[in-house]
Amino acid sequence: MKSELRRDLTAKDGPLAGAVITDVSPVGGGCIHQAWKLRLRDGQVLFAKSGGASALPLFEVEAETLEALHAQADASFLVVPQPIALAALPHGAVLLLPWLDFGGSDQTALGRGLALLHQSSMASSPARFGWHRDGFIGAGSQPGGWRDDWGSAFVELRLRPQLEILDGLQQDLTDLNPLLLRLAQHLNEHQPCPALVHGDLWGGNAASLSDGRGSIFDPASWWADREVDLAMTRLFGGFGEAFRSAYREVIPDASDADGRVEIYNLYHLLNHANLFGGSYLSQCRASLKDLARQL
Repeated sequence: MKSELRRDLTAKDGPLAGAVITDVSPVGGGCIHQAWKLRLRDGQVLFAKSGGASALPLFEVEAETLEALHAQADASFLVVPQPIALAALPHGAVLLLPWLDFGGSDQTALGRGLALLHQSSMASSPARFGWHRDGFIGAGSQPGGWRDDWGSAFVELRLRPQLEILDGLQQDLTDLNPLLLRLAQHLNEHQPCPALVHGDLWGGNAASLSDGRGSIFDPASWWADREVDLAMTRLFGGFGEAFRSAYREVIPDASDADGRVEIYNLYHLLNHANLFGGSYLSQCRASLKDLARQL
């Protein structure tokens, strides 16, 4: 962390005014912003994300969605870090969060906690799908907006925007319109209740803590079918049977849930293709062809 930003944090008008930072250590794992472990003289340990001024909108959305998830989570099973401060400082933007002690290996609480979060949010859902503002998924954009039916929400707010900006698919978007229509119709037959989802639940955005509880962070939240979170846990690995069994004890799997996994994960493949290109493009082409055969 640059010395100027460190001074900004503890300045009279800074988010840590009056505090003394005794140690700053870099934290690995992030690919968009810099991350730090801060130790304060009073014994507090904080997690800090920092970036240039352009990072502030991303931090604003992250802070908002963390607050929303935190409000729905049962902290005895699932910890969602509640933002301590969000600041635009003279030498950069910073998001301060509580430090989480990773080190656990049992994912039982993680699975149960996620299910309880979904369950709680469904009981107080807005009865529609979407989010009130544009957001981000990783470094990619995630459009806001609302739809009354799930099929339109997923296709028009998630799949189509990714397809519109994707180069190298070797297929015109107009040629995909019949498939997108069939996908929307297929998802509408499912008729899920809107749930507040994490939205980007790969293994790097979840953890088991040293005290046995689970934790989720770095969200791309919106009101969606809860199965989008479960589907992504199967895309890149990192979630075991203890997680799945604990989730199912709270909310059993729908009999036809497996048939929606590829549809939901297509969104993440498209986002990765837009961000990174490479083999994700061929995976997107294969998934689209597979779904066209199925539907």
